[in-house]
Amino acid sequence: MTSTAQAPQSGAGTAHPDHLGHVIFIAAAAAMGGFLFGYDSSVINGAVEAIRDRYDIGSAALAQVIAIALIGCAIGAATAGRIADRIGRIRCMQIAAALFTISAVGSALPFALWDLAFWRIVGGFAIGMASVIGPAYIAEVAPPAYRGRLGSFQQAAIVIGIAVSQLVNWGLLNAAGGDQRGKLMGLEAWQVMLGVMVVPAALYGLLSFAIPESPRFLLSVGKRERAKTILTEVEGKDVDLDARVAEIEHAMKSEHRSTFKDLLGGGFFFKPIVWIGIGLSVFQQFVGINVAFYYSSTLWQSVGVDPTDSFFYSFTTSIINIIGTVIAMIFVDRVGRKPLAIIGSVGMVIGLALEAWAFSYDLVGGKLPTTQGWVALVAAHIFVLFFALSWGVVVWVFLGEMFPNRIRAAALGVAAAAQWIANWAITASFPSLADWNLSGTYVIYTVFAALSIPFVLKFVKETKGKTLEEMG
Repeated sequence: MTSTAQAPQSGAGTAHPDHLGHVIFIAAAAAMGGFLFGYDSSVINGAVEAIRDRYDIGSAALAQVIAIALIGCAIGAATAGRIADRIGRIRCMQIAAALFTISAVGSALPFALWDLAFWRIVGGFAIGMASVIGPAYIAEVAPPAYRGRLGSFQQAAIVIGIAVSQLVNWGLLNAAGGDQRGKLMGLEAWQVMLGVMVVPAALYGLLSFAIPESPRFLLSVGKRERAKTILTEVEGKDVDLDARVAEIEHAMKSEHRSTFKDLLGGGFFFKPIVWIGIGLSVFQQFVGINVAFYYSSTLWQSVGVDPTDSFFYSFTTSIINIIGTVIAMIFVDRVGRKPLAIIGSVGMVIGLALEAWAFSYDLVGGKLPTTQGWVALVAAHIFVLFFALSWGVVVWVFLGEMFPNRIRAAALGVAAAAQWIANWAITASFPSLADWNLSGTYVIYTVFAALSIPFVLKFVKETKGKTLEEMG
């Protein structure tokens, strides 16, 4: 029997929900995990110097406390899929929300440095879960005709989370008289910054009770009637429900569960396509983008910028990040993935090289000379803009499309793991590298941005306009 006979056409591909606003609400609620992802990733920016001062630690130890959350991220991302398949997508979101809340309280009230590091790991685990479960849930619930646009909610929520955390940090620092260790509500300002995450974490948990379970999960546990009800809710009354259920069940039965063993082959352990995915992930991180979100206020203070101004510049960088992400969403399907990546790489090389030049000058009176200071500030925004409109979005699009169906899930897992590891390496090394030579550090990032151009040109194939089946 042919697969068409096994899975009758339901009309879901062109169907429109009766209440699009309700479907948008469902996707936005799930994307709150992305908001927390962005918020938690960036909120530590406001606490770095206060943590260094309070616990009297050097750059190497400080870097480990900042970067250790990424260990939790890797574990959370690796286990989220299995947890979601066992207990459901909604329960998985609720666990992540609870861990976010606990982490926020623990991080705000640490009694020792190791205690703060532990709560960072707990928060990281929640980030890892949210980074996997949000996009997966939206893809499963969104009507096919709207899947691309609704799927972009996750990335949009991440960059908005980054911007909001920087704005809140700036407001709290002003309330504390410009001192990260100034008193607010009986705590030091940096503790309040970390504790504020309780609010969006609790909101994420509450929203998870207001949205339905994924029809795909419900069918996997035999709850067909409930699945049909939700399919009607999100895809509309015009869909042939029996045929739609048959489509989903047929797809679930015919799926090949890719394993690590499927990735092996070729002359260097992995298949070449897997190495290309790893390369994209590593280049995305080795240009130093997370330095802009974890350490930007520290960076500006190190070259003589007032703490309050440094927090404001971190916020403006986040706004530029949002603008760049919107540009990428508009053009990724029009211009193509490869051209956007190359444009972004060229822009990043210019921005990073200018920063390296500016930071090569000696401080005068504890500050960069005026010209170099302005060049560094403008160049930092250029770098973030070109990253956001290219590699920030394009890499995830490539990773979702470039692998053959048979190995897609496993290859994505390896590429994502490589990304977390590269992220950790950059985050953990920056304070020590900056102490060694700040300009030299930015030269290293510039070199990686430059190397990404021939890498894309030679090894990466355009995936625009191709079906997933065409990838092999």
